[in-house]
Amino acid sequence: MFWVKKMRLLVLLMLQAVALLLFFQYLYGPSYCPGRAEKSGPVHVLILSSWRSGSSFVGQLFSQHPDVFYLMEPAWHVWGTLSSGNAEQLQMAVRDLIHSVFLCDMTVFDAYMDQGPRTLSKVFQWEASRALCSPPSCPLFKREAIISQDNCRTVCAKQPFNIMEETCKSYSHVAIKEVRFFNLKALYSLLRDPSLNLHIIHLIRDPRAVFRSRQRTEKNLMHDSHIVMGSQWNGLKNENRPYHLMKVICQSQKEIYKAAKLLPDSLRERYLLIRYEDLVHDPLTQTSKLYEFVGLPFLPHLQTWVQNITQGKGMGGHAFQTNSRNAQNVSQAWRWSLPYNDVVRLQNICRDSMNVMGYLPVLSEQDQRNLSLGLLSPLGMP
Repeated sequence: MFWVKKMRLLVLLMLQAVALLLFFQYLYGPSYCPGRAEKSGPVHVLILSSWRSGSSFVGQLFSQHPDVFYLMEPAWHVWGTLSSGNAEQLQMAVRDLIHSVFLCDMTVFDAYMDQGPRTLSKVFQWEASRALCSPPSCPLFKREAIISQDNCRTVCAKQPFNIMEETCKSYSHVAIKEVRFFNLKALYSLLRDPSLNLHIIHLIRDPRAVFRSRQRTEKNLMHDSHIVMGSQWNGLKNENRPYHLMKVICQSQKEIYKAAKLLPDSLRERYLLIRYEDLVHDPLTQTSKLYEFVGLPFLPHLQTWVQNITQGKGMGGHAFQTNSRNAQNVSQAWRWSLPYNDVVRLQNICRDSMNVMGYLPVLSEQDQRNLSLGLLSPLGMP
């Protein structure tokens, strides 16, 4: 009887020891991360911005990463097909398309493309996606290579459209750059969707720089501008339209930022605001911050590429492509090219947005031309 009791005691002690060991492995093992729920499946990244804010450059920071499947502005197809609606009316259709693309369900494009045989070249700005220019989509480039849009367009354009879905599913991160959201409310359902692990990167830029860049690409943006203004378009004089557009843009970017501040903590930690000016001032540090936010390593060859692409000469060769340029000079170009009267008008239109985003006004033409005078104030992140 004594030996039976002793064996029972030993077994009980061993079970307790095993249970304690399993508990500590769970608590301190590599899969435990205090304060953050473990997410399975791909990470979904929405680069949220407005036209001419540097979003193509930020998109390329993600597109060129070998772990990222990237698409540039897929909602262009929605606005192109349903152009009779205004921006607010089209937001839900845009959201639904974005949701499907995040899940690698490319049948969503059926509603916005002609029927019949399709190639990758039917997708808006498909060549801006390194993923669509490398295996399994296109076998002629290495997956980890930096791939230019021109080279991709030349050799990969005839690849079949249906390869896009297979390609998307082979990546750990799916990133989309989009300029066709005007409030955060339209994205609440995506943030809360358990099938998504959505991270929002909200890119903003000095409205004076945006205005100057829009002037240079006015014809290219005409279709989108008409949709943004809706019924107001025909009632405005040509010379006043750019300012009314900037009023809508400034208001929407401010409202997105303010709405993000009101999100519950669990959702607010998946929103990151970044100013284009901060990014080009210190591109390596800020890019590292973006990658860390979504769980990507900043690989050595990408560090070299980012350095080279932002520290080049001149103002860049193409308004809608990311190529080597002096990015900091580009961000300041409005200061020597815009008439002071235009700047004053813009500052009045976008005063509230500039105050919230940390952009300081210039109070004289002399201050505007003085490039040693800083025009950024510290920005409180939500």
